[in-house]
Amino acid sequence: MNPIAQLQFANRYRQLPESLHVDVLPQPLAAPQRLVARSDDCLALLGLSPESVSDAHLLEAFSGEHLLPGMAPVAQKYTGHQFGVYNPDLGDGRGLLLGEVQRTDGRRLDLHLKGAGQTPFSRMGDGRAVLRSSIREFLASEALAALGIATTRALCVIGSDEPVWRERRETGAMLVRVASTHVRFGHFEYLFHSGQTPLLTPLLDYVIDAHLPALRQAEQPAREFLRTVVARTAHMIAGWQHAGFAHGVMNSDNMSVLGETFDYGPYGFLDAFEPGFICNHSDWQGRYAFDQQPRVGLWNLNCLAHALSPLVERDDLVSALQEYEPAFRQHYHALMRARLGLQQAEAEDEMLIQSLLELMARDGADYTRSFRGLCEFDQRTLTTPAQDEFRDRDAFQAWARQYATRLEREPQDEHARAAAMRAANPRYVLRNYLAETAIRRAEQGDFSEVARLHQLLRTPFAEQPEQAHYAALPPDWGRHLEISCSS
Repeated sequence: MNPIAQLQFANRYRQLPESLHVDVLPQPLAAPQRLVARSDDCLALLGLSPESVSDAHLLEAFSGEHLLPGMAPVAQKYTGHQFGVYNPDLGDGRGLLLGEVQRTDGRRLDLHLKGAGQTPFSRMGDGRAVLRSSIREFLASEALAALGIATTRALCVIGSDEPVWRERRETGAMLVRVASTHVRFGHFEYLFHSGQTPLLTPLLDYVIDAHLPALRQAEQPAREFLRTVVARTAHMIAGWQHAGFAHGVMNSDNMSVLGETFDYGPYGFLDAFEPGFICNHSDWQGRYAFDQQPRVGLWNLNCLAHALSPLVERDDLVSALQEYEPAFRQHYHALMRARLGLQQAEAEDEMLIQSLLELMARDGADYTRSFRGLCEFDQRTLTTPAQDEFRDRDAFQAWARQYATRLEREPQDEHARAAAMRAANPRYVLRNYLAETAIRRAEQGDFSEVARLHQLLRTPFAEQPEQAHYAALPPDWGRHLEISCSS
């Protein structure tokens, strides 16, 4: 028996009003199908023993040829604001919610098959995902999870030789995404803007009962729901900013109501620190540039608040939204203090952090390597491997003297501080050129680099000296890769 069949599906989303979903069966990719990648950590998250689940089991369960007992796939209907413009014609155009798995501890997790074929919401598309984008989402999902950033997860990628046309001929693939929920800001926007406001309450009840049961005891559950979404979104985006991660397509339909990083597309980790870094070559105005992400997060929350206005008083909506910036700043500065080995918060810390970032931007210093190098900062000599990332050594030394003075007021010794900093500053991140290298090999039928990169990024804070070349600066060809939304 396939051990994945032990999963217990609840399918509570399917019990919501019919305007929110359509029953659709997956359309299998052309044979032969092959397993491109798998995450044993994600299997364990589902309560499955990775040792008991073979590649053949994963193919059998998620290729679309057969449904596991309890699966009841649906395409979800939602809308949202794309690049600031409301689009009513959205929904699951290539993915299906297979069902909600309930773990033994009561936690619910959605299983979603991305690239499963056409749905009523495909908008003339073929309903497929391509190998390239599926690998990128798989690697990014698992990489951000290892960095401690709230994210959806990726269980596996299934590939085939089926041709799919985007800017060029590619091959089709499917990805199994695991998320706490697939309900987006856009679900509430759809009901509000389409005049189905009576359905806001059952959708809200579904999310609260399944994932936020403590809110059921609140005097005003809808208000507390918005406050929770505001806080979780602020924490998620603070995690992005401190890790140097640019999402690339922060449309409101790509925002999870539970604050998990959702819908990976043309994302990118910073190489040289550039506050205005744009990772999506379709974003020619820079709406979703790296330094704009906190602002866009609040903009999207305003869209959600507007959709919840039939359920929440205006003053309460405003009050909830006003909690976003303090929550973001508090979490972001806590994360950045940890990067500098500062246990105690002081008023001058924000300026110390900002002045370092300004130096990095001016000199084009590598974001990840600079912070990792600071782990070996010597307070007496003011030396650190990080100094090699800066062109203006005098300016960096001036900052290093301020940093050393600040460290004198910290209680922990130099060795303890270095160890704590190594646990807060990754040695390895998913640079675009690393993902591109793995993709190019996979497109030739060699999935070994995908597996190596996935294994490396499971423990990004570990030194892993045998893999040190993965921490090198990107080669010339990999410095300015253009990533598009097409997938």
